[in-house]
Amino acid sequence: MRTDPRALDVVPDYAGMHALVADLVLPGDASMHVMSALETSRELIRHSYYRYEFATVAVTHSLIALEHVLTERLAVNRPLQELIERAADAGLIAAELAAELDRSRLLRDKLAQGAATSAALGPAKAIAMVRAVFDAVALLLLPDSPQRDTSPPRPDHQGGRQGHG
Repeated sequence: MRTDPRALDVVPDYAGMHALVADLVLPGDASMHVMSALETSRELIRHSYYRYEFATVAVTHSLIALEHVLTERLAVNRPLQELIERAADAGLIAAELAAELDRSRLLRDKLAQGAATSAALGPAKAIAMVRAVFDAVALLLLPDSPQRDTSPPRPDHQGGRQGHG
C-alpha cells in the first residue's frame, strides 16, 4: 500500500501510527459488540496512514459502541443526541465529555446528509474524538457509586484503565 501523503503531516512513518493509538485501550468489561466497534475504530485510525479518510470513518464507527453502551446503561432506546444528554444529566459523564461526544455525532449527521465528506478529519483530530468515546465507554461501564468521578479514566502502568482517585 502507498502512504497517503496527507498522513505525513501527522507522523513520519506507519510506526508512528502505532504510537498515536497506543493509549486507546479496550475496556475489558465491555461486551464483544462494543469491543469490536472500538477496536475497529482504533485500527481505522492506524490505517488512515494509507487512506486518510479512514480517520473520519473511525469516529463515526466508534459511535456504534457509544450508542450501544448508552442504550444499555440508560435502559432506553433513543437517538444518540438524547442518550448523550441523558448521560450528562444523570452525572454519568461530565458535560465537557458530552460536548465532545456530541461533536462526533454532529460529524456523523453531516456525513449522512452530504454536508461533509470522509476527508473531513485527519488522524490527529480523529484520535481526540475517538479517545472521547473510549473514555465515555469506560466511564459508563463503571458501577454506580455515591461519589462517582466522571472524569475520563487514564491508562495505568499495566496497559489497562483505571479511574481517578
